Amino acid sequence: MRGSMREGFGFRIHANDSTTRARTGVLETPHGRVETPAFLPVGTAATVKAATPADLERAGVPMILCNTYHLAQRPGSEVVRRAGGLHAFMGWSRPILTDSGGFQVFSLSSFCEVSEEGVRFRSPLDGTMFWLTPEEAIRLQQDLGSDIALQLDVCSPNPCPKDQAAEAMRLTHRWAERSLASHNASRQALFGIVQGGIYPDLRSESAEHIGRLGFDGIAVGGLSVGEEKSDLEAVLRSLSLPDALPRHLLGVGKPEDLLLAIGEGMDMFDCVIPTRNARGAGVFTFAGRLHLRNRKFKEDFDPVEADCPCPACTQFSRAYLRHLFGAREILASQLATLHNLTFFQRLFARVREAISEGRFGIFREEFLRAYLESAADVGMEEDILIPPPGAPDVPDGTPRGGML
Repeated sequence: MRGSMREGFGFRIHANDSTTRARTGVLETPHGRVETPAFLPVGTAATVKAATPADLERAGVPMILCNTYHLAQRPGSEVVRRAGGLHAFMGWSRPILTDSGGFQVFSLSSFCEVSEEGVRFRSPLDGTMFWLTPEEAIRLQQDLGSDIALQLDVCSPNPCPKDQAAEAMRLTHRWAERSLASHNASRQALFGIVQGGIYPDLRSESAEHIGRLGFDGIAVGGLSVGEEKSDLEAVLRSLSLPDALPRHLLGVGKPEDLLLAIGEGMDMFDCVIPTRNARGAGVFTFAGRLHLRNRKFKEDFDPVEADCPCPACTQFSRAYLRHLFGAREILASQLATLHNLTFFQRLFARVREAISEGRFGIFREEFLRAYLESAADVGMEEDILIPPPGAPDVPDGTPRGGML
C-alpha cells in the first residue's frame, strides 16, 4: 500500500469487536500516534474556538482538523508555510488533518460554480475570485504542512436526485486521480473521499473505486447534511473499505451517530458539535445533555459531571456556569468548551476499552439508554438556541432566541 511508503506513517489494527464491525488501532504520524477510534475537534481557522493548544492537550485531544479553504483565504497558505507550517504557526505539536475545501462547495454553494477543472469561488470575505482545483488543493495543504491531507471532492446536497449524486461522485473520482498524481509530500498522508449521497449502491461503487486507487487512507464525505438517521445507517452498512487503511467519517459528531458509525468500522471523526454547542450553553454528560441556561440550574451547585476531570467540573458548579452565560462572560464558553472536549475524549476512551474487551455492542446499548432516555436531556439539538441580550431566563426544556 502507498501509505507504507510515507515517512513516519503507519496504521495497525489492534482489536476487533466480537459482534460488530468496530475495531481499535493506532495511526502513526510524524507528530505522534493516534489511538483509534478517535475524535478530532475542528479548528477551522487554525484554532479550536475558546481553547488553547494546552487546553486541548489537557482534554486528551489527539489530533485536530483545520480548514484549507478558509486558511487559504486568511492568512494565506504562503504565510503559514513561511511560519514553518500549521504546527509552528498555531503552537500545536500533535497531528493535524486538513480538509480540501470540498465541503465549501456544498456549504458555500451560492458563492461558487463547479466544472470539470475545479471550483470557482467568490470569497465571502472580500468578493475576490478564488480558483480551486484538485492540484491547487494539494499544493495548499502541502504548504500548510498537515499530517493528513484530503483530496478535493464534491459533496452533493440532501435531498438530491440520484443522477445528480452520481455525477458528483464520478467527478470526485476523477479529481481523486488528479490529486494522487500531484501529491509529492513524503511526510504527509493523502486520503481519498467516498461520495454518493444517500444511495447505498453509489456509496458501494465509490468505496470500491477510491479503495483501489492507492490512497493512504479513506474518508467518507457528504453525510450529516440533513439526511435521515436511517439513510446514514444504510450508507455506513453499504461500505466495504480496505481493512488495512484508516477510515475517517467527515462531519459526524452526535454521540449516537458516532457510536453507530464506530459499530460499522469507522476509525476517525471530526465535528464542530462539541465546541459549537458549548458556546450556546450546551454540555454533554454520560447521563444526557444539559442546557445550562435553563432556570433549574440557577441554584444547582453540583458540577456539570461529578467524575469529569475538566476545570469546569473540578472547580465550578452548574449554577456558576449558568451565571456566566447569563452575564455573557467569555469564561462561560471557555469552560463549557473544555468540558465538552473532555467528554468526547472520555467517551472514546471507553469505546476503545469496550472494543478491546469484545463488548462494544453491550456498551453502546447501555450508553444510549442512559444518554438518550435521561431526564437531563432538555431537547438540545445540534445547534443550540441562545437568547438575545436582555432576554429572560429560559424555562426548563425550552431553548429560545437566535441561532448562535
